[in-house]
Amino acid sequence: MFLGTHHPKLDDKGRLTLPAKYREALAGGLMVTKGQDHCLYVFPREEFEQIARKVAQAPFANKAVRAWQRYLFAGTDEQQPDGQGRISITSELRQYAGLSKECVVIGAINRLEIWDAQRWQDYLDEHEEEYSAAQEEVLPGVF
Repeated sequence: MFLGTHHPKLDDKGRLTLPAKYREALAGGLMVTKGQDHCLYVFPREEFEQIARKVAQAPFANKAVRAWQRYLFAGTDEQQPDGQGRISITSELRQYAGLSKECVVIGAINRLEIWDAQRWQDYLDEHEEEYSAAQEEVLPGVF
């Protein structure tokens, strides 16, 4: 399970060091893809393969399904962290997420999300009240 917030820096070669606590879970390889809200998703390879199997079962005769499959799979890059836990983020993915040197990596249960630090702060500021209101809808009676 991926949890927490970390603040790695993107180096001049487009490499990002993943937090040490996640490296074992990602040692078998990982997939970096365009996420929602202009962040990047990082899935362990096995998790991404499960998602891919489900997506492959969707009816490709449906125009929306084809469009979504193209978007997801064309924007996915397979990576293997190096000995220091670094991955290379392609220029296309860096551009999509607007990544600068200052990044934030958050745990989101089954995936990591990579955000530009300023975009992440803007997202938090913009959605704070929605988060509070959504709690009752998402988890009624839990908190």
